[in-house]
Amino acid sequence: MGELWLSRRRLLFTAGAGALGVAVLGSCSSSPPPPAPIEASETPVPAASGAVAGDWRRVDRTIVAAYILVRGKEAAIVDLGTIGSEAAIEQGLEAAGASWKSVKHIVLTHMHADHVGGLPEIAPLVKAKLYCGVGDLYSIASPKELTPVADGDEVFGLRIIETPGHTNGHISVFEPSTGILAAGDALRTSNGLEGSDPPNTESETRANASVRKLATLDVKAILPGHGEPLTAGASKALKALAAGLPVA
Repeated sequence: MGELWLSRRRLLFTAGAGALGVAVLGSCSSSPPPPAPIEASETPVPAASGAVAGDWRRVDRTIVAAYILVRGKEAAIVDLGTIGSEAAIEQGLEAAGASWKSVKHIVLTHMHADHVGGLPEIAPLVKAKLYCGVGDLYSIASPKELTPVADGDEVFGLRIIETPGHTNGHISVFEPSTGILAAGDALRTSNGLEGSDPPNTESETRANASVRKLATLDVKAILPGHGEPLTAGASKALKALAAGLPVA
């Protein structure tokens, strides 16, 4: 999410000739609605030992988080954090009884550098398929081929949900069997449950529509890129947030 670099501007990252380019764009927006309250008193989603929800583990990079899902001998990672995230993610894998050899799937929710910054150092370590949203495909500099995914595609038993707005190709990852949603920057929980950060959002109209779309899912827990996981009261908070957003 762009708030990594600037509070009232946003950065778009584009790839060209093997290099990462940066465009700084101004942004103006009206004040967002107040965040949806989080009722932590509700029963949280069960979590395996060391996990935050279900079998999902969080790698905390202070300003952003990556998530690891291990099933048997295979692992998937959603987002790769900032530059220098390799060691933290490796520690997360080891805590789950896995390693780089276990990683078969990496899903990048969007092109911003706090979510793909670890890609150049991590991609050579794994024999994994790398996925991103169609709309961000040509905006991510990757040392390995990226596979574009679209709404309804499945990766490692996870459903891809197109959630454009924060970026054109932003995607979220939903585990139907548990109701766990890895939301990237489509949702954040730093100050209650909120949608995409307005100053760092390409289209607030589309971002709001994506929140309403996510609210139709049977969500039990939300794993955001920024803020703590919401493992209790997620559905109620998400529906309240969606109901309070303006409709274009």
